[in-house]
Amino acid sequence: MTHRAIKRASQARGAVAAAAAVATAYLAVVRPRLLRAGATAAEANGPYPGAGLIPDGTRSGTMAVTIDAPRSRVWAWLAQMGTDRAGWYSWDRLDNFGRASARTIHPEWLDIAVGDHLAGTPDGSQWWEVAALEPERFLGLRMSLDLRGRPFDPAGQRPRYFTDSLWGFELKDAAGGRARLVVSGYWSFRPKWLQPILSVLLLEPSHWVMQTRQFTNLKRRTEPEGT
Repeated sequence: MTHRAIKRASQARGAVAAAAAVATAYLAVVRPRLLRAGATAAEANGPYPGAGLIPDGTRSGTMAVTIDAPRSRVWAWLAQMGTDRAGWYSWDRLDNFGRASARTIHPEWLDIAVGDHLAGTPDGSQWWEVAALEPERFLGLRMSLDLRGRPFDPAGQRPRYFTDSLWGFELKDAAGGRARLVVSGYWSFRPKWLQPILSVLLLEPSHWVMQTRQFTNLKRRTEPEGT
């Protein structure tokens, strides 16, 4: 082996070792923080509503925030979500097709019921179904798609390959008349072997980015000025 080949092999081993160190640090330090950002151990590890809604579903990460507003005020903003309604209060260019999320409450959007579809795309071809509803306490939104992005009826037979998930919003009372918003959910995916890979590499970090932005904007919309 020539000196140049030896040098290249050494550089390759160094790059592999560096990548392994970064991956280890991410899995050991960064990922646990993403999975329970803002949440207490009890919130992350305790029971969460909607456990029976997604067959074979695994619990997703848990994120939480305390909002200086009563549950009723926060609930109004959650109830009017939807691409064809108030938006999602996150990064609008990424999750609301460039449409600005609402900055006021629209009373006509507050009356929701189990089975309602909250559009996830401008044309309504994908949606979040209201799968669980306890006003001012819990809102569970379910999206069921095959891997071509086509909705399927979760009450019937699932496609061979699919994603079926629940995005949950739990509201609890906090000290001083404030609200505690705990966001978690459940996810089932086929092929099953691909689920942990997608979760670690894509869904967990992207969910953290979008959910922290939603928390920030919900606080801005609901809290009194100056808090």
